[in-house]
Amino acid sequence: MVALQIMRAQFPHIEKVSFQPFVLQSQLYSNIKDMTQVDRELESLRRDRVLRIFKLNTGQDDHAVMFMDDYLNQIEHVVKRMEVKTQDDLMVFEWFKTHVIHSKHQHWSSRTLFTSVPGGKVLKGLSQGRNEVLSFLNRRKYKEMMLAPLEKKCLRFSPLDMRFHLRGLIDSGRLSRDIGIS
Repeated sequence: MVALQIMRAQFPHIEKVSFQPFVLQSQLYSNIKDMTQVDRELESLRRDRVLRIFKLNTGQDDHAVMFMDDYLNQIEHVVKRMEVKTQDDLMVFEWFKTHVIHSKHQHWSSRTLFTSVPGGKVLKGLSQGRNEVLSFLNRRKYKEMMLAPLEKKCLRFSPLDMRFHLRGLIDSGRLSRDIGIS
């Protein structure tokens, strides 16, 4: 729980996209060495409705972990952004919150999580940002770079910051701690 809260606090603020923070499950695995313990605690928190876990459609085995309060805030933001004009539309969101969110315990797909993001910028940016970082390192002579200058690089195709992508790539094993391609 502490690792989740710390990582949530480090989630980058995205200017043009109003999106609540999430943590990749692989990021938790790298910070807490006992993967079984991570899975047990996540499952317990999911059953207690403290958080939601979403399977991401990134072509990898990515799972986003989001606190339930953040997810409910995301839904509220969507309702406001859509400028719900009729009571019927508002009732659909209320029904979803009452009967679906609080009753279903299984993992959700990224479609459920990211339908509120214009054009799926965050999900698309997750994949494109990873590819951009790997492409940048592939163009280097030895396919490696010091961490500090790499963290200062700006990504063109992702609203997420470089640190978020580096942490995810290192945690998934696609980059080594020496910031070279594995």
